[in-house]
Amino acid sequence: MLTDAQIDAIAAELAEADRAHSVIPRITARFPDATVDDAYRIQGRWRDTQLAGGRTLVGRKIGLTSKAMQQATGITEPDYGVMFDDTVYRSGAEIPVDHFSNVRVEVELAFVLKTPLEGPECTLDDALAAIDYAVPALEVLNSHIELEGRTIVDTISDNAAYGAMVLGDVHKRPDEIDLRWVPGLLSRNGEIEETGVAAGVLGHPATGVAWLANKFHQHGARLEAGEIILAGSFTRPMWVSRGDDVLCDYGPMGTISCRFV
Repeated sequence: MLTDAQIDAIAAELAEADRAHSVIPRITARFPDATVDDAYRIQGRWRDTQLAGGRTLVGRKIGLTSKAMQQATGITEPDYGVMFDDTVYRSGAEIPVDHFSNVRVEVELAFVLKTPLEGPECTLDDALAAIDYAVPALEVLNSHIELEGRTIVDTISDNAAYGAMVLGDVHKRPDEIDLRWVPGLLSRNGEIEETGVAAGVLGHPATGVAWLANKFHQHGARLEAGEIILAGSFTRPMWVSRGDDVLCDYGPMGTISCRFV
């Protein structure tokens, strides 16, 4: 376990890296005994400083929920982070690439809750009953820790590598569409780079919402009505650079476009 002083120092490093759009050395290289609990303490300390600075929490992201993402990162269990209101874009947005580090894009579904959701025995059916609607989303990854050799401790500490999300315009209730079969065709500058279907996320994209509710119960918390839950990628991350045009086709759930400037 890291000391409170070490937690504070690492959280401050990450806050400065976020402000400067820079990268810090791996936490696990410097503190090899750091645990997953330590990582969530670091993330929580960073989150609290952001809230104290005036940012507004709008939801949570779940990461590393698909085989594709676990294989891409070498990490074998899901994680989660927080999302603030100033990180939400609409389809068609221009996104400043300099605001992020190690910039990549993932294909996901997001869910907006109509009722609170809590564990400890939350099921997929419980999650579906609590969801108001699903909406297609792109996640912009933003990694402030060097990528080589990182572990889940590094990733969790870094707010699960969340940078921003781009939301589509099509909303579907869970009973209107078989969410497992929502496709994603991800293109960069007119060329398809990644494809997948939403069932790649734990068999059903809303399974992660139930997982998160159960995880939160361990900390005496719950998911609240109105929160956006970004459910995890069903493609590998795609690197992007300034000038790239990104388009993702979600079939019956429409398309999302954005440009990195």
